[in-house]
Amino acid sequence: MTQMATPKYDAQALETYSLKGGIKVVERFFDLPLDYSKPEGETIRVFARSMIPKDKSKTPEEEDKLPILLYLQGGPGHEVPLADIHGYAAEIHARGYQTLWLDPRGTGLSTHISPESLPARLKTDQDVADYLKLFRADSIVKDCEAVRSILLGHKPNPEDRKWTILGQSFGGFCAITYLSFHSEGLKEVFTTGGLAPLVFHPDPVYAATVHRVIKRNKIYYEKYPQDVKRVRDIMSYLEANEVKVTNGGRLSPNRWQHLGMDFGMHSTFSPSSISFELIFFADGIDRVHQLVFRASKDLELFGKLTYKTIQLVELSQSFDGSPIFSILHEPIYCQGQASRWSASRTLNSFPQFSWSLVKDIADSPVFFTGEMIFPNMFSDYANLRPLKGAAEILAQYDGWGPLFDLEQLKNNEVKVSSVSYFDDMYVDFDLAQDTAAKIKNTEQYVTNQLVHSGLRANPKDVMGKLFELSKREYD
Repeated sequence: MTQMATPKYDAQALETYSLKGGIKVVERFFDLPLDYSKPEGETIRVFARSMIPKDKSKTPEEEDKLPILLYLQGGPGHEVPLADIHGYAAEIHARGYQTLWLDPRGTGLSTHISPESLPARLKTDQDVADYLKLFRADSIVKDCEAVRSILLGHKPNPEDRKWTILGQSFGGFCAITYLSFHSEGLKEVFTTGGLAPLVFHPDPVYAATVHRVIKRNKIYYEKYPQDVKRVRDIMSYLEANEVKVTNGGRLSPNRWQHLGMDFGMHSTFSPSSISFELIFFADGIDRVHQLVFRASKDLELFGKLTYKTIQLVELSQSFDGSPIFSILHEPIYCQGQASRWSASRTLNSFPQFSWSLVKDIADSPVFFTGEMIFPNMFSDYANLRPLKGAAEILAQYDGWGPLFDLEQLKNNEVKVSSVSYFDDMYVDFDLAQDTAAKIKNTEQYVTNQLVHSGLRANPKDVMGKLFELSKREYD
């Protein structure tokens, strides 16, 4: 068991306010070790937001007694926005929990990673790469344990010093790391689309998910057959012209294909989008079609893409604002092996994703890519360019430490309740089933009526099934 460092908690930084609907909010900051193997060394600041239902805690004593459910965000590299009190947060609060919403280290208000925010002491690409190695799930879980000890360590009953966690997508990956190395802090685990593949490098992941991306492309072009020509026309235009997005990045043919990352989502949520004109009114496939349709009409009418269309494309892609997602996306699967640009190598065997191969085949559709990271992204996205050298170092690095312990998972005593999506484009269902079989005390709700965004698309159903599973009642 790892000896945890004694963290610092800046109580003076607390900010408290109320939201309409009877929710008390407490903003919390924690000064924690950058590297837990050097607990007295450099620190980072980690942010978490408490949301406390007032109808469940009318006094400070009642508030202190409310059990905590910690939410772990998808990603990697995504922060947690202020939760919608009417969504799945409401389902959790109704069952007597207060919630804690953590910005994982390197995101949001937790020492956000971006070229301009890196410590001045980092002078070389190797320095940056070594720094970024400390922002994977193993370090996130250690942050969680430090925060837990601060918030719950005063309780006399050891069971009251534990908390429940809910991991969405990559948050579920973190939950498996938590179960492997710090299960003593856990009362119960919920995951949604988060049963991480128990692999040592990402090749098996992309070998599986590429077929799900192909399936979504086929569904897309079957629904919108005229988009075959439209997308080809757009790709030809982008290849022939140097098109810049508003922050100086390049809208290349490859970058246009990255829109396919949205293919696996239903309405109400897009993992990479902050465009309110696109998020809430269509499923992912339909959102992409709207961009294709708009861009094709621009080319027909003006012979070029308008500022508005380019802006909408840029807003639908969050890679610039969340660099960790691109830099550490493949390393989240690595233990003792290098990723070596796994997604790029995998797609080399599937010509339908290659514009250079497809463009000379008349009427052949070019496929959009899925949740995949490519070396060219560090040229096309302006805010990733300064990190290109570090990204290459990390892609070739084979010294990654463990993220799970198969023996510990085999003997796991913590209750794990999971929602798994049969048609999940991001977390392959078959790999998830293999994981579920290897974690003792795991129960699942499996559905083909929701996809990866199910927690947000239908929170009542998803959270209801999780709490029902948690009862462990059998016929």
